[in-house]
Amino acid sequence: MISTLAYGLTIGGILYIISIGLTLTFGTMRIVNFAHALVYTVGAYVVMTVTARIWDNFVFAGLVAVAVAVPLSYLIERFVIRRLYGQSIDYAIIATYAVLLVGVDVVKWLWGATPMPLSDPLNGAFVVLGGVELPLYRILVIAVALVVFAALEVFFRRTMVGKIVVAGLENKEAVRSLGINVDRFFTIVFLIGSALAALGGVLYAPITSIHPYMGFQVLLLCFAVVLVGGMGSIRGSFVAAFVLGLVIAVTGRFWGPAAETMVFVVMAAVLIFKPIEA
Repeated sequence: MISTLAYGLTIGGILYIISIGLTLTFGTMRIVNFAHALVYTVGAYVVMTVTARIWDNFVFAGLVAVAVAVPLSYLIERFVIRRLYGQSIDYAIIATYAVLLVGVDVVKWLWGATPMPLSDPLNGAFVVLGGVELPLYRILVIAVALVVFAALEVFFRRTMVGKIVVAGLENKEAVRSLGINVDRFFTIVFLIGSALAALGGVLYAPITSIHPYMGFQVLLLCFAVVLVGGMGSIRGSFVAAFVLGLVIAVTGRFWGPAAETMVFVVMAAVLIFKPIEA
């Protein structure tokens, strides 16, 4: 059971790192960004390519993947999402989903459609906890998620940019009345969220197979995290991600086919008792 819980926390940590970008994007811009899954996929492919062809160093490859994802996400924000500010949420869904579909075709053109594995960067190292051997890499993923959460807490509560963004979340027009271009700060947050999406792809690549459609599956799970945690709630997404990760792991232990289905059962239950406000 300890290994099951460790796996659940690992999945939860990765879901948090990826979904926080969706949370921030919706909370600041009121944009549902399906292209977020493309950035996640590109992060996984770049880390695989760098380790295979340039330098077999996972940390270096991960940094390169994030560095590639940031300008890609900026182009998406600059030429697609920025034009949709203040528009109906339906336009954002259609436009960003189109970007995702085009991006997946480009990924297939560059890397092919065959799933590809990435070896454990720690070479199967493990730690013993309660008499159970746990992969050290999964412990590392959980630790990274906790560090990201702590860093975002400091960023939003201690830095001027973070405080402006939080104030903009509460009342955008009031912040603008102070002469602050709040949209520029929202763009910074968008890039941070996209960088974390790429980091999520980097961290998940050694656990799963890498393929062009990997973003579609994780996108649904991340939207479930955002809805369960509360649209725009940073702390809520953190709790929801780990809870849903444990739901996946525990359900998978006893009834594998229903593992991910239970995530949406939990989401439906939350929406029944706490529906989204219009």
